[in-house]
Amino acid sequence: MLPPVPKTQELRSKLDRAVGMREGVQRRLGDTQAEIRRFEAEEEKLELVANVFRQMIDMEITEGVQAVEKLLSEGLASVFDDQDLWVEANVEVQRGKVSVDLITKQRQPNGTVIDGSSSDAFGGAVTTVQSALLRIIVLLRREMRPLLLLDESLPAFDAHYVHNMSRFLSLLCKRLGMDILLVSHNPALVEAADKAYTIQIKDEASVFKEVR
Repeated sequence: MLPPVPKTQELRSKLDRAVGMREGVQRRLGDTQAEIRRFEAEEEKLELVANVFRQMIDMEITEGVQAVEKLLSEGLASVFDDQDLWVEANVEVQRGKVSVDLITKQRQPNGTVIDGSSSDAFGGAVTTVQSALLRIIVLLRREMRPLLLLDESLPAFDAHYVHNMSRFLSLLCKRLGMDILLVSHNPALVEAADKAYTIQIKDEASVFKEVR
C-alpha cells in the first residue's frame, strides 16, 4: 500500500521553512565573514602598532646604551689619562628579553686589546669610576633628584687619579646640573670641591665647619 501523498500546502510550508533557514544561514555566514574581515584588518593594524613599539624600544635601548658607553668611556679617559681605556656594550635579545653586558677594553702599548668585566680584569679603581657613573646615569634616566651621595667611595686611587676623578666629577656637576655630597678623608677631593666642611665632635655633638 502506497503512503499518502502530502498535500501541496504542506509541501509549500516545508519549502518556505527550508528557504527561510537557508537565508538565515546565509545572513549569519555573511555576518561571520564580515566579522572575520574586521578582525583581520584589526590584527594587521595591531601588528603595525607592535612593530612601531618594537622600533621605539630598540631605539630607546640603542640610545640608552650609546649614552652609557659614551659617559663611561669619557670618565675612564679623563681619570686614567695615561691608559687607553673605553667601554663597549654587548646587547642581546633572548626570548623577548634584552640583556646588556658592559665590557671594559684596554689597548696595550703593542696594540693588543684586552677586555673583560672591570672588576675581574682591571681592578678596583676602574670599577669605582664606572660604579659612580652608572649611579649618575640611573639618576638622570629615572628623573630622580640630581643628588649623588658618596661615602668614602673613592679609596682605590693613587694621588694622580684622585685629582683626575675629582676634576671629572666637578665637571659633571656643572654639565648635568647635579650635586654630589662626598664624605672623604682625602685632601685632593676636598680641594676639588666647591664647598667643603669638616666635622668635629664637640660636647658630644657634631659640629660642621666650612673650610672651603
